[in-house]
Amino acid sequence: MTYKRAVSYYYDNDVGNFMFNPGHPMKPHRMRMTHSLVTAYGLYKHMEILRPSRATKTQMTAFHSDDYIEFLARVTPENAENFGPHQNRFFAGDDCPVFEGLFEFCELSAGGSIDGANKLNSGDSDIVINWSGGLHHAKKTEASGFCYVNDIVLAILQLLRKHQRVLYIDIDVHHGDGVEEAFYTTDRVMTVSFHKYGEYFPGTGDLKDIGLHRGRHYAVNFPLKDGIGDESYEYIFQSVITKVIEFYRPGAIVLQCGADSLAGDRLGCFNLSARGHGACAAFVKTFNIPLLVLGGGGYSIRNVARAWTYETSVLVGQEVSDELPFNEYYNYYGPEYQLNVASNNMDDLNSRTYLDKIKATVLENLRNLPFAPSVQMQEVPRDIEIPTEDEEDPEIRISESYSYSRVARYYEYSDSEDEGDDRRDIEPIPLANPQRQRQRSLIPHDLVPIKSPRNGLTSNLSPHPESEVETESDEQ
Repeated sequence: MTYKRAVSYYYDNDVGNFMFNPGHPMKPHRMRMTHSLVTAYGLYKHMEILRPSRATKTQMTAFHSDDYIEFLARVTPENAENFGPHQNRFFAGDDCPVFEGLFEFCELSAGGSIDGANKLNSGDSDIVINWSGGLHHAKKTEASGFCYVNDIVLAILQLLRKHQRVLYIDIDVHHGDGVEEAFYTTDRVMTVSFHKYGEYFPGTGDLKDIGLHRGRHYAVNFPLKDGIGDESYEYIFQSVITKVIEFYRPGAIVLQCGADSLAGDRLGCFNLSARGHGACAAFVKTFNIPLLVLGGGGYSIRNVARAWTYETSVLVGQEVSDELPFNEYYNYYGPEYQLNVASNNMDDLNSRTYLDKIKATVLENLRNLPFAPSVQMQEVPRDIEIPTEDEEDPEIRISESYSYSRVARYYEYSDSEDEGDDRRDIEPIPLANPQRQRQRSLIPHDLVPIKSPRNGLTSNLSPHPESEVETESDEQ
C-alpha cells in the first residue's frame, strides 16, 4: 500500500490585492490566478487549505535588523520623502519601490512560510505549499530584487529548532543570494542554487562560492548559461540533488520554485517547460523528507499560474488534464488554453561538455563533506508562536472558534462537478471593492500579546554558541 503524504497549502486572498507600481514586473496578482486554477482543477480536495498568520515584527527580526523592519512598517508612498536617508540605506536600487500596503504584503508572504515551517515541525504535514513565499533576495538590512522580507530564511530558522540540518534548493533563474548569504558560515544549512550566471542579476553564485569557515562546502552553486531545456536541467538536477541528500542527510528540505526559469519569461533566459520545471518538485518529493515548497520569481503571470498549479498537482499526487478547466481568468490562457508551458526553439548554450565539467566540480566539492555533519552544542531559541489554549494566562487564550476560523471553508471553493455526492456549486461572495474591503487580519495585534523575547539567532548562525543546551536530533 502506497503511503499518501499529508499536504497543507497556505493562501490568503488579500495577497492578490497589492501592486508594486504600474509597469513593475512583479505582480502579486499571479498568486490569485494560481489559486483560481488550483481550485478549478479540484486540487483543494486533496490538501488542507489554510490562511496564514501574518508575520509579526518580532518574527521578522529573527533575521532582519530592528531598524529595517521598523522602516518597512512605517514607510508609505505618502511619507517616503521624509525617510530619504533611510530609504537610500535600505532600498539600494529602484527595483524595490515603496507601494501601498508594503508591510502588509510582507506580513502575508512571511507568515505563510513561517506557519509552513511550524506545520512541518509539528508533524501535522509532510509537505507544505506557500506560493506567496520564496522571496530569496532580501538581505538582513536591505531590500533587493523585488524582495523585502526574506521569508525563506525565517522559515529555515524555524525548521532549525527541530532539525539538525536543513537543505535549501533554488530553481529560480536568479541566484538565491539572500539565503546563501544568511547561512554562508554554518554547516546546519546547505544551500543549492541552479541559476543563470554572468552579467545577470544579482551577479553572485559563482562555482567557486562554496561557503566560509564552518560552512565551507555547504554552499553549492551550479552556474548556467542561456537556453537550458528540460532534458539537460533534469540531468544536472537529479544527479546533484541525489548526491547532496546522500552526503548531507537533511532533516527537512525547502524548495524555492521560482517560475522565471520557464521558457518565455519576461526577465528569464532559460527554456524549461512547466513539466520540466515540475519534474524538480516531483523528484525532491520522492525522498520522503519533510518538504516546504515556496514560490519566487516569475514575470509572465499566466505561465507562473500554470506552472505552480501543475506543481501543486504533483505534490498532492493527482494527475490533471492538460486542457484547462474554466476559471475566472480563463481568457488569460488563450489561444492554447493548455496547462503546460511549452519550451521554445531558443538555442541552448549549455553544452553537455560544459555541464559535465561543472557537475564534476560540484560533486568533487561534495566529497569533501563528512557524512551527516555533527552539530555543536547550542542554544535553541524560544518559540515565537502565538500562545494557545494551553497557556496558563486565561486573558490571552484563543477560542476554539477563532482557531477554527483559520481553516478555509469548503464552500469558499467551487468546481464544475454536475454529478455525484461531491458536487459543490456554491459561488464565493464577491467583494464590492476588493482593494478596500480586505479581510481583517487573522491575528489582530491587540488580541494576543507576544510575550516571548526575540530570539538570538543571527544571519550567520554562529556554530560556536556558548551554551549547554543540545539541539534535539531529527533522527529520534
